[in-house]
Amino acid sequence: MRLRKNTLLEKEKQREDSGFGTNATSTTARLINQEGNFNVKKVGQSFEAKLNLYHKLITMSWLKFAIVSLGFYLTVNLSFGIVYYLIGIENLMGVDKSHGLSDFWEAFFFSSQTMTTVGYGRVSPVGYITNIIASVEAFLGLLSFSILTGLLYGRFSRPVPRILYSQKAIIAPYLDINGLMVRMANEKSNQLINVEASMIFSRNEVIDGVVKRKYYGLDLERNKVKFFAMSWTLVHPITEKSVLYGETLESLKASDAEILVTIEGINDTFADYLHSRKSYLFNEIEIGKKFSPMLLESTGDTYLLDLEKLSDTETAVLNVLKIED
Repeated sequence: MRLRKNTLLEKEKQREDSGFGTNATSTTARLINQEGNFNVKKVGQSFEAKLNLYHKLITMSWLKFAIVSLGFYLTVNLSFGIVYYLIGIENLMGVDKSHGLSDFWEAFFFSSQTMTTVGYGRVSPVGYITNIIASVEAFLGLLSFSILTGLLYGRFSRPVPRILYSQKAIIAPYLDINGLMVRMANEKSNQLINVEASMIFSRNEVIDGVVKRKYYGLDLERNKVKFFAMSWTLVHPITEKSVLYGETLESLKASDAEILVTIEGINDTFADYLHSRKSYLFNEIEIGKKFSPMLLESTGDTYLLDLEKLSDTETAVLNVLKIED
């Protein structure tokens, strides 16, 4: 009885609160997507929370951001160009029709010059209505470019980690036992310091006849490095105290097991904090493998790290079969 109680206490100590809760028991949805985003879609949001325009503009790809910016610029100028055209091109003094531009395109380019406050001086508004519209557009242009400047600064200054993870988690020989391993590397040339890692094992368990999602922190051989200069292999020793002890691929599949990896560190270029996430499902675990070396033989005075070999593995003989294929 005491041994069973101690075992239960040991498991309770291993448990982690991941924030996903115990009801996330779907067998078809992973907790963290391959890109590192949380696989959670919220319903019932307010319009403001759902729109979250600033966040979308900051985090979208540069190509999408350029398309959105150009689309906004063209839409505003087309709209004001139509307004100037409908008011009457005669209200724009200095329009020269000898160069072949139609009245609409004259109004469109005048809108562009007004919005950007370029003001070449050839065409100018005449009358109260046209001047009021031009003033409103100029004010909108100032606001737009101020916002665009802030967005550009936010995009350039936002820390975007490029932590590469091995495509598979592996079970490989470790000392006189075996270990669960994940290899990582920093793709960027910036320097990362004080990098800390954690690993959580998640699975469905039947408790009092109800399926619940449980989370267990996995002890790592080393959970922190001072300098993340080369590759780093996270190792969880599979001892008798490990929650993975005695597990098989079949049992991992039956419990919809998932391994969550989180990385936190500091980018010393701007002294900003960064974090990254990755998850591995039961079918993304290979047994009886070991990672191939990434460090190449250097012929000069610099170490060469081949990032293309990050996921390369070799066949390995397990020391003690803790997890069976």
